[in-house]
Amino acid sequence: MKCIIDAHSWIEYLRGSSAGEKVNEIINGDNEIYVMPITIAEVIGKIEKSGGNTDTAYNAMIKNASILEATPKMSKDAGILYAKIRKENESFGIVDALLISAAKVTESKLISGDKHFKRFKEAIII
Repeated sequence: MKCIIDAHSWIEYLRGSSAGEKVNEIINGDNEIYVMPITIAEVIGKIEKSGGNTDTAYNAMIKNASILEATPKMSKDAGILYAKIRKENESFGIVDALLISAAKVTESKLISGDKHFKRFKEAIII
């Protein structure tokens, strides 16, 4: 299975939480693991803000996942999705829309703990 791991899931993985253990199983299973550059930025920002080791976080993502770059189609689809979902859910961000769009275009599953992804068939909530 192709899997895109979001920032929430990477943070849990790095913390070694029970949700992080689920991410670990996905990473070490028979799956293709992807991370988007914007997700790397999100994770590093959160780690830096909390005083954690950004090099460890960065290396964990780079070692365990292939980079998935956003295409123009993903970006267009994300903008449309963002505008639609934002009308009913103000916590749904443009990065969230980009991750779902990327999952749709690449026929991947988005691995996340964020409950606002429950409505999407592309998401696996950990």
